[in-house]
Amino acid sequence: MQLSAVIEREGDGYVALCPQLDVASQGETVTEACENLAEALALFFGTAADSEVQRRATVLHALRRPSSATASRQGCPKSP
Repeated sequence: MQLSAVIEREGDGYVALCPQLDVASQGETVTEACENLAEALALFFGTAADSEVQRRATVLHALRRPSSATASRQGCPKSP
């Protein structure tokens, strides 16, 4: 499963969302929001049952349709 991140400015900080799994986090900078999202995803994968991961991925894939607004948002840089 390939995961992506959508980063949006909110107030004085940033919100990072993984739309495939509906997992989100936040931070004061884009980098911090991305790092916090990576931690939230690690916690999710470490605690969620396989059936929950599959359910979220299946339900959200059916509900979400790509849009030009989503495609133009800034994402997290790839880890080296």
